[in-house]
Amino acid sequence: MRYPSEVISDGLVREFTTLARGADPDLVHAALLMARVAYPALDVAAYVGKLDALGREARVRVGSATSTTLEIPPHVDPDVFVRIAALNEFLFEHERFVGNDAQYDDPRNSFLNEVLDRRTGIPITLALVYMEVARRAGIEVEGINFPGHFLLRCRGTRGTRYSRDLIIDAHHGGALLTESMCRQLLSRHAGDEAVWDAHLLANATKLQIITRMLLNLKRAYVRLYSFQQARDITELLLAVDPSAVTELRDRGLLAYHLNDLSAALRDLQTYLQLSKGAELDEEERDEQAKIWEHVKTLKRRVASFN
Repeated sequence: MRYPSEVISDGLVREFTTLARGADPDLVHAALLMARVAYPALDVAAYVGKLDALGREARVRVGSATSTTLEIPPHVDPDVFVRIAALNEFLFEHERFVGNDAQYDDPRNSFLNEVLDRRTGIPITLALVYMEVARRAGIEVEGINFPGHFLLRCRGTRGTRYSRDLIIDAHHGGALLTESMCRQLLSRHAGDEAVWDAHLLANATKLQIITRMLLNLKRAYVRLYSFQQARDITELLLAVDPSAVTELRDRGLLAYHLNDLSAALRDLQTYLQLSKGAELDEEERDEQAKIWEHVKTLKRRVASFN
């Protein structure tokens, strides 16, 4: 994968800011704008068209589905279950979308265009494909911002005998999860000390989905020591939430790694000012002490340039 050498454009940041902070962000458009960090000439309309084509085919298959060989769980609407089963068969058997466990940290797994081209990704990008194809097929599916592993929900009908929700794992072929399975998933990702709370299955807002996709991408770039790309993604994170002081800190640290000393000093000093007086645990205090040392060093180095 090759990356453009220039810093992310102001125009892209402005366009992304306007979109992400709007009243009802278009998740597909936001995801494809993110991808322009690596693919500046990306044709957004072409990939929206790919999703539209998948949606049209899914609508035909879902609309013609009348039964399933799968066992329908108690308190689940049989019609809804049959439609979800047909959608799963289309996406994961016919179209062969699959979770990329072998190369989980590959940044391409976080780019919607690559997921649509390669038919593989991580939980949140596969979930985005699932939600968008489901919507086009006439099925309402929402995201769940579950710790460590993004999930989906197709809601049951409250006040009826068909009130049970379907919890869907797009990373594993549309597997349907029980609460017990979700508890096990939490333990795997957050450790045995993690406390179960039903609120962990609350629906994800669009802003949470956009932020989580960006955080995944930033972490992938940092692991690859691709600091310029990580800084570009941090710019988008700050566009989504200008008050995110940890992102300001990270942008400063990334600038430091890139030898952009003036930018590093500016961001790290601002971070220390904004976080002054905040309650910190021992690890956070150690981190802040390191930032102070960075700032002292940067002041000396920047002063030597004058």
